[in-house]
Amino acid sequence: MDYGGGGTNLFPLHRCKTIHLVRHAQGIHNVEGDKNYKAYLNPRYFDAQLTPLGWQQVDNLRNHVRDSGLIDKIDLVIVSPLLRTLQTAVGVFGGEGYTDKTDVLPLMVANAGNSSRAAISSLNCPPIVAVELCREHLGVHPCDRRRSISECQFLFPAVDFSLANSDEDDLWKENIRETKEELAARGMKFLNWLWTRKEKEIAIVTHSGFLSHTLNKFGNDCHPLVKKEISKHFANCELRSMVIFDRSMTGTEASTTNYPGKIPSGLDLPSDVADEKAEK
Repeated sequence: MDYGGGGTNLFPLHRCKTIHLVRHAQGIHNVEGDKNYKAYLNPRYFDAQLTPLGWQQVDNLRNHVRDSGLIDKIDLVIVSPLLRTLQTAVGVFGGEGYTDKTDVLPLMVANAGNSSRAAISSLNCPPIVAVELCREHLGVHPCDRRRSISECQFLFPAVDFSLANSDEDDLWKENIRETKEELAARGMKFLNWLWTRKEKEIAIVTHSGFLSHTLNKFGNDCHPLVKKEISKHFANCELRSMVIFDRSMTGTEASTTNYPGKIPSGLDLPSDVADEKAEK
């Protein structure tokens, strides 16, 4: 099979975005769900929070994004508005410990979600915006039902929740589970929405099911090993960097690095055209 011009493609840089996909750290529902899938139906795991091990995973990823210099490149963090993703996002990409001496709001108040963690500052970190489109598989499982935006805003004061559909969770249905096809379509809608953002390097903190069903739509025109690399299952708190590109002129941003040339103007007949004229 031919994988497109020897496996290479060219795209204008201003029609590309770099995205850093992150699955949330271990939640309390993951522990029991790995033992028995029916545990996901347990109401006690409503909007599940991170486990102590999950917070260790957050700390390790936080160190990685700083040691690698990634934290200095990210223009925006997008997060699913569930507790475990919010905790992961602010723990990884947030500022240092919060003190009352600063005039800015904290990203997370102390002990948010029974975390036993200190408050986290919003100083010197990229903006964090909550987006419903990148939520986990909707319906039936209480762990995937979010708390009210009012409560989320109280726990995470400096996170932007202005794009939420409503204060209460009107997307989650007790007796109706979103189909895999609907979830994948929502994922594609989310990626198309990214093109409405001006930011070029974006971290997205989301969920295993959302990532799996969305990414499985990609890579069919690639080598099977590349397809596998794109769509393989995410571990808790795994970060995977990818580039998306706009084939259809959806984005409107002009290039910031292209240069028109001919300044000042002058004769610039291409050498191959000159050779053709000389041969005549």
